[in-house]
Amino acid sequence: MAAASFGEMAACIVRVPTEVMKQRLQVGHFQSLNQAAVDIWTKQGLFGFYRGYGTTIFREIPFACIQFPLFESLKKVYRNIKGKNINAVEAGLCGMVAGGTAAGLTTPLDVIKTRIMLSTKVLLP
Repeated sequence: MAAASFGEMAACIVRVPTEVMKQRLQVGHFQSLNQAAVDIWTKQGLFGFYRGYGTTIFREIPFACIQFPLFESLKKVYRNIKGKNINAVEAGLCGMVAGGTAAGLTTPLDVIKTRIMLSTKVLLP
């Protein structure tokens, strides 16, 4: 879980700026990716691209801490029921259940993250 947490923190360095621009494009704040990038840079600077970084981590770490142990547990239970190793499709189904469960449980955190990312208030550095 610690490795997953650190991995998520590192991945969010790239993921958060793209997520900020993607979400603002989806709700119609901008007409193009270039317009979004220029506007965020001009009005908010580098910090504007990282709006919601902390709340993204606040969502990603619980997600990973639920998903990975649940995935491994489901594979183990299924392997014990089946009496032999599971195949790729069965492992995929375990992953689907684990990911869906983690997503469902962390949805409130995702809503908070999205609202922060969509906010247009200027952040103070």
